[in-house]
Amino acid sequence: MDKELYRPIEEKMKKTINVFRDTLSGIRAGRANPQILDKISIDYYGAPTPIQQVATVSVPEARVILIQPWEAKLLKDIEKEIQKSDMGINPNNDGKVIRLVFPALTEERRRDLTKTVKKEGEDAKVAIRSIRRDSIEQMKAKKKNNEITEDDLKDAEKDIQNLTDKFIAEIDHIIEAKDKEIMEV
Repeated sequence: MDKELYRPIEEKMKKTINVFRDTLSGIRAGRANPQILDKISIDYYGAPTPIQQVATVSVPEARVILIQPWEAKLLKDIEKEIQKSDMGINPNNDGKVIRLVFPALTEERRRDLTKTVKKEGEDAKVAIRSIRRDSIEQMKAKKKNNEITEDDLKDAEKDIQNLTDKFIAEIDHIIEAKDKEIMEV
C-alpha cells in the first residue's frame, strides 16, 4: 500500500502527542518552568496578550521565576492575573519585578501530580486509539467500495496498528520521564 495513505493518520497522532506535551508542561514539578505562564495573558491596550510578549521572563534560580515587564504600569495587571490563575503561587511584587517562588513539593503532592500525569497520558492514549479506529473504519469503507482488496485492508490494519503502538510507546516514555521529574527532590 502507498505510504502517503498513512501520512494524515501519523500527523493526527503527532498532534495528539504535542497536545499531551503541552498539557504536561503546565504541570509544575517543584522547579521553576516559564511554560507555566503560557496560559496566562493580560489585557494590553485592549488585547489579551501573553505575559512573555510584554515582559522578560527568566529563571535565575531553580525554584524562582523572575518577570520583568517592559512597562512598569503592567506590574499590577500581571500580578493580578497570576493570582487569578490556578497556579497556586503568590507573586512577590517589589515595584520593579515580580518573583514567583515555587515551594518544594510535599511527598503527597508529588504523588497527586504523578496520578494527574498518568490520567492525562491515558486520555492521550484514548485519543490515539480513536484515530486508529477511525482510520481502520475508513479503510473498511474503501474495501466495501472495492477501492482496495482484502489483502490491502489486512496490510493497512497491520500498518495502522504499528503506528498506534509506536505512539502509545512514546506516550508511555513521556509519562515515565515526567514522573521521574516530579518525584525528583
